[in-house]
Amino acid sequence: MQTMTAQPGPIAQARRDPAWWGRVFWMLATAALLWPMLVATEFRPWLLWDAENLKPTLNFLKDMVPPKVEPEFLRMVAAETWRTVAIATSGLAMAWLIAVPIALLSLRTLSVSALAGRMDALPFVLRQFVRVVAIVLRSVPELIWALVFVRVVGLGPTAGVLAIALTYGGMLGKVYADIIESGDGHVTQNLLRNGAGRLQALFYGALPQNAAELASYTVYRWECAIRSSAVLGFVGAGGLGQQLDSSMKMFSGGEVSTMLLVFVALVWMADKFSAWLRSVLA
Repeated sequence: MQTMTAQPGPIAQARRDPAWWGRVFWMLATAALLWPMLVATEFRPWLLWDAENLKPTLNFLKDMVPPKVEPEFLRMVAAETWRTVAIATSGLAMAWLIAVPIALLSLRTLSVSALAGRMDALPFVLRQFVRVVAIVLRSVPELIWALVFVRVVGLGPTAGVLAIALTYGGMLGKVYADIIESGDGHVTQNLLRNGAGRLQALFYGALPQNAAELASYTVYRWECAIRSSAVLGFVGAGGLGQQLDSSMKMFSGGEVSTMLLVFVALVWMADKFSAWLRSVLA
């Protein structure tokens, strides 16, 4: 009886990821660039575990449990929460009024002269001017705008609304234009070539295919505006952030905990609303 012997196969060659050296290079390059930045910013997270810093931190965290739930305090929190949402919503509404003209004027897709391949001089200059305006608006943080408007109109929600409106107007206008430009422009251009007006091409060509993404980004910016309104409260722009600043200065951990939970609930509701809106527009 003959026994079957395994025939030796070809010599196994070591398998190596061809992109391995590239990944190692970019990891080392990133570390080499990041390390001087960390040194320049004096980033020393180990100081959090220093005994002098750890004790007051633990005491403050201990004071945050349990949250303060006294009826009078909760009524105040509810009123300031409503004011915070109103600041964010009003600011975003004004930002939308700024953003829509910026987006429409900076869109190459809606340019009739660009259908031939090269935009005319006047529309090109106008488009570049509008883009510069959007850059200026969004390059100044809303906190800086709030400090300016607090000096102009005084303490209160008005400064917060105006600050959010200007910064977010530039952001929304830029992103709206980018979303529409990155979509399929054939339908819009065909409408323009067949005699449709710019608004007709916008409403029947560009918006239907980008509506879900535009709405989702708008709701996301509303969520960001709610968080921004909290930060703006620290400089006197009103809302729940101003009360949070007062509670933190008084080391009232229970009050701080309650207001932070309210912010978490607001962001959660905004996220659910965004998901529902995307499902409707899909």
